[in-house]
Amino acid sequence: MNKSIDRETIIAEAKQFGAELVGIAPVSRWKEYGDLATEYHPDRVWPAAKSVIAIGMPVWLPIVDTAPSNLGRELYDTVNLLLDQVAYKLAAYLNRNGCPAISIPRDGYGDVEMLLTKPIAAFSHVWAAKYAGLGTIGWNHTLLTPQYGPRIRLVSVLSGVELEPDAVHSDDFCSRCMLCKKNCPVGAISGNEKYAHLDRIACARNGVTLRQTCRNPCNRCIKVCPIGADRKLYDSVNVSKYFDVSKVDKAQFASWKHIRSHGGRRIEGEDKEYE
Repeated sequence: MNKSIDRETIIAEAKQFGAELVGIAPVSRWKEYGDLATEYHPDRVWPAAKSVIAIGMPVWLPIVDTAPSNLGRELYDTVNLLLDQVAYKLAAYLNRNGCPAISIPRDGYGDVEMLLTKPIAAFSHVWAAKYAGLGTIGWNHTLLTPQYGPRIRLVSVLSGVELEPDAVHSDDFCSRCMLCKKNCPVGAISGNEKYAHLDRIACARNGVTLRQTCRNPCNRCIKVCPIGADRKLYDSVNVSKYFDVSKVDKAQFASWKHIRSHGGRRIEGEDKEYE
């Protein structure tokens, strides 16, 4: 391995390629924490893997606010494309410098319909990001980051050498407000404050329906989450607007209605409060 390729260099290169958040985890953490079955550890994807570089890029809160909308779909697709490019470029950079690496695509399934029969990917970028110190796992099984809450997309690069890791967050960022549960349009999230059950099939079915209207993904559970500095940035700290239409600013209400009425098909009877 090139002696000049240390963690600071890797992080700097990833951000130069377009990454917003970057963290590093040793493969041993999957076994140490024991959250996932062994077949979903990084070395099952690539037996030579020693470290995982987790990369995150945000989706903009004002666009997520319009979900489900075609504008939201376009942003989702754009960030996904950029993530794959960043991960590929970083892996290529590492390989050129004597550090064997591979990138793993950000989704890992061919189409949302595939999730109806097997609602899980070969590798979890969410858990990789947790072990790489980017955030904690929220009650609704998403990654929560201090900067963007759950409004972030993720990808991973596996390295065949041991890299200096980031520390795992000891605090739980989730407040257990249950807004994700209360606002899920298909009731896919259930459980108590200690344990959440996610009905992945119900979530995937909703995704299939929204894809047919060109307005997927749903994004309801990530837009209502109060966690994240992006809420202050966009002056959107009051989350009651998502479930009490009287709390929505008139101009904002008009913008949501305008965006939702363009670029995708509506389902009859959907979101009456925004008609």
